[in-house]
Formats: sequence, structure tokens, C-alpha cells
Amino acid sequence: MIEIIGVKKKYNDGQLILDDINLKIMDNELIVIQGPSGIGKTTLLKIIAGLEEVSEGLIMIDGVNAITIPPHQRQVAMIFQHNALFPHLSVFDNVAYGLSLIYTKEMIPIRVNDTLRLLDIIDLAKRKPSQLSAGQQQRVALGRAVVRNAKIYLMDEPLVNLDRKLKDEMCELIRFIHDKMSAITIYVTHDEYEAKKLADRIITIENGKISSIINNTKRN
Repeated sequence: MIEIIGVKKKYNDGQLILDDINLKIMDNELIVIQGPSGIGKTTLLKIIAGLEEVSEGLIMIDGVNAITIPPHQRQVAMIFQHNALFPHLSVFDNVAYGLSLIYTKEMIPIRVNDTLRLLDIIDLAKRKPSQLSAGQQQRVALGRAVVRNAKIYLMDEPLVNLDRKLKDEMCELIRFIHDKMSAITIYVTHDEYEAKKLADRIITIENGKISSIINNTKRN
């Protein structure tokens, strides 16, 4: 469970981007934070991940104050808008990158191959990113997060550059992956269509505060 308690974020220039955010997110829940650029969506993700400091408030993960936990110990995996794959590495090596800090040498190929099978890209394991379609590249980026078997997955507009057909395909895949993992997913988008396809609850932020929380009973 994640509890966001009274979180504020104020930058040195005086800009208050988040103002008293309070939200409880339960295990296995997929939350979408939806709204235009500049409302603090990405900032909130970075605070949960430990990439930004809070000005005030607490981030509690399973009852522990996460502000005291270094980012690499929070069991959080993050997917950004730009997939940032390493062009000189194969699909396999892109997904495996950095896993030596988490798994033994013997476990890494098992975890990577299981992840590639789950994402239906095992046959692309030896290809370089330049040999992949946009949808395939996004699957590899998703694989780099999924392979870590994290407690929390943070997704910052990962489908923004895809067309509607690919968005539909990736939304189905993301929801499928989420439902298979015992984890929390927090997904950020400006696209109402994506929010309705994915979310258990849709959160909107206005003027630094949560303005609405909607149970997405019509998700299909």
C-alpha cells in the first residue's frame, strides 16, 4: 500500500507545483493520474520513486516512511515517455541491463527470457532497437521494468508517441501485465482514452490539489 500524506512540492523559484496531496493506493490497484502538462503528474511519480524530494509531507510504502529509503531500495520500476533503449545493445541485453545488482548471474537469463516470453518478444531477443517497430520498442521498455519484479510500477506517458491502434494494443498488454503482478501501477497520461482503458481509479489534479477521484467502472 502507498499512502501519500500532505505532500507539497515547492521549487526554489517559489512555484508550488503540488499542494497538500493526500491519496491512498491499495495493493494490486492501477491508478491513472490524468490531465494536461504542468499539473505535477510527473513530479508526483518522481517523488514516489525518490528522484525528487518533498517540500512537506510523507510517502508511506507498506507503512514505512519511504523518504528515508534510498531510491534503489524502494522496489520501484519506472517507465518514461521516451523509452531510452541502448541502441548498441540487443533486446536481451537491454532488458538485462543493470540486473546484476538484483539477481545472481545464473538467474538473469531466466528472468529475462521469462519476461520476453510474457511480452511475446522472445523471438526478437537478438535484434537491436533500430530493427524494431515502435510498438516492439515499447514492449522492450516495458520489459526493462517488468523484469525487476518490483512492488510499484510508475509509468510516465509511455504511449504518447504511438498511434491509436498501437495504443489499444499496449493498453491491453499493460493491463494484462498489471493483473499478473502483485504490485501497484501508477500511470500518468494527458489522454482520457488511455485513462479509461487502463484505470481502476482516475485521479485529476488542479492547482496542485487532487480535484477528483473517479472509480472507473466502465473500463473495457
